[in-house]
Amino acid sequence: MDSKKKMGFGIGVMVIRDGKVLLGKRHDNPEKADSLMHGEGTWTMPGGKVDFGESFEDAAYREAFEETGIRIDKSKLKLISVTNDIVHDAHFVTLGILCKGFDGEPQVMEPDEITGWEWFHLDGLPKPLFFPCEKILKNYLSGEIYKH
Repeated sequence: MDSKKKMGFGIGVMVIRDGKVLLGKRHDNPEKADSLMHGEGTWTMPGGKVDFGESFEDAAYREAFEETGIRIDKSKLKLISVTNDIVHDAHFVTLGILCKGFDGEPQVMEPDEITGWEWFHLDGLPKPLFFPCEKILKNYLSGEIYKH
């Protein structure tokens, strides 16, 4: 196996408020977008890699807080999607986690990676979407956890 190819496990947190989803614009510069999955210039939900030994809920909480400053209610999280995300040099299994309860207002906490957070109606999503995020949204809207 090529040692430059990466396998990982991640979380995407679909934060919903008043029928709108929270999405962040990834930096256009690939070096700043910090994505093994090559998502520069796309819109994405809070999320990232699950750390060794970390629960799904703890990973969702940590990633949402690190990226947006909001504190999600771990008791109100729901698994909505499992995706198998592959590009030429990386492969991630991504869990989509729905969050309907949180405290705080989203802020740009990692300005070198995300340039801004905005709320979007589910029928008016921005483009381009980061492809793992797009899969999570499609799974949520179709009511299916996994589609290949």
